Amino acid sequence: MSKIRITQVRSAINRPKRQKLTLLALGIKKMNRSREIESSPQVLGMIDKVKHLLKVEEIKG
Repeated sequence: MSKIRITQVRSAINRPKRQKLTLLALGIKKMNRSREIESSPQVLGMIDKVKHLLKVEEIKG
C-alpha cells in the first residue's frame, strides 16, 4: 500500500456535522496539521467526501 499525506487547508466551521466527524476519523483536528496514512479504499472514500477542505499528497519512497 502507498502512503499519503493529508493536510487540512480550509476550516471546518459552518460545515455539516458529518464532514467534521470525517475529519476527526481521518485524525485531523486543527488547521494546517498533516497526517501520513496508508491509502486504502475506505480512507480514499473519506478523503473524497472532504477533499474541498484538504490538500492530499502521495508520498514516494
